[in-house]
Amino acid sequence: MSPESPEPPESPEPPEPPESPESPESPVSPESPEPPEPPEPPASPVSPESPEPPEPTASPEPPVSPASPESPVESPLPRALLVMEDRAFALQFGPVEQARLHALARVEEPLSVSELTSPEARRRLDGAEVLITSWGCPRLDADVLDAAPRLRAVLHAAGSVRGHVTEAVFDRGILVTTAADANAEPVVHFTLAAVLWAFKKAPFLAQDARTYREDLTYVEGRGELSGVGRTVVVVGFSRIGSRLVRLLRELDLARVLVVDPVADPAAVRAAGAEPVSLAEALPQADVLSLHAPALPETRHLIGAAELAALPPDAVLINTARGSLVDTHALEKACAAGLHAILDVTEPEPLPADSPLYALPNVMLTPHIAGSLGSEARRMSGMALTELERLTSGRPPLAPLTRDSLTVQA
Repeated sequence: MSPESPEPPESPEPPEPPESPESPESPVSPESPEPPEPPEPPASPVSPESPEPPEPTASPEPPVSPASPESPVESPLPRALLVMEDRAFALQFGPVEQARLHALARVEEPLSVSELTSPEARRRLDGAEVLITSWGCPRLDADVLDAAPRLRAVLHAAGSVRGHVTEAVFDRGILVTTAADANAEPVVHFTLAAVLWAFKKAPFLAQDARTYREDLTYVEGRGELSGVGRTVVVVGFSRIGSRLVRLLRELDLARVLVVDPVADPAAVRAAGAEPVSLAEALPQADVLSLHAPALPETRHLIGAAELAALPPDAVLINTARGSLVDTHALEKACAAGLHAILDVTEPEPLPADSPLYALPNVMLTPHIAGSLGSEARRMSGMALTELERLTSGRPPLAPLTRDSLTVQA
């Protein structure tokens, strides 16, 4: 037996092959991180790489440039100043009127001044574009107007502007308006009442009653007590005179004659009256009612000769201006029996020794026919309406001109 052969050495185990990198599911470089999970399919066909569209937003409001302190935004409303006595302001501008004023203009407190010479008044005048005036307004002369370079309108919250509007106002082209139409209404109503009283001689019989008491025979001492078929003479076909004519014709009581050299005769006839001269009218006047303006040409329009031309039981009514009648001649005529209803006199008031106070055929009232109390706010309301029209570019309702003041109050 051959000797035992040695066991062949064990073959070394073949080395394990190097680990191959794991095969990725997708060809991504070993350095690349694992890809994200695919996104869920969107509701609308939008590419995965595209971001979701932003939610719609409201369109931004157009930018508003804030007013800088250096260049303030100017209000379109005019700067206004009220010029009148304190009594007039308290009477005419209550809460309603003040609220309306604030809505129509730029104003400062206090709203009203009664003088135009102090430094504070001059400061406010310098910026004023509109003056609203009333009773007690100082004269608007050249000196005042020089202090008001921006002034473009004077809106009067009463009747006549003669006391404060000067030629210098018209020279500068400044608009002037009046509330005389609003003031005319209470005067017309008072005068109509006076005419009706005059037909029945009511004021004078009331005085007689204090003397005769139970003896009613005094009723027969004042002439005819009727308005039917009588004649009323209206001197001045003015705002008030023309309204009075129309009211009298509506009552169909009396014939109406109108004395007014500047009135259109056709307009007088259209109102139901007859245009005549003063000389023609006076002998026919059962009632003579004065409504002419106070002008140099009308001063003492009714004097001794005119009073003497009236019928014996005539009644003179003056609710216009005291200067239309010669007071000395009137005292004599009334002492001789003329009846008179006087709301205005010259002078006003009459002196304490005037015989007119004591005569039973004279009725005196303290200038009350015009706007008083709540009536006065109709005039301030009209001035504010003129302001409203001015700010909106509309024409004024009651403008005054240099020429118009030659024939009206």
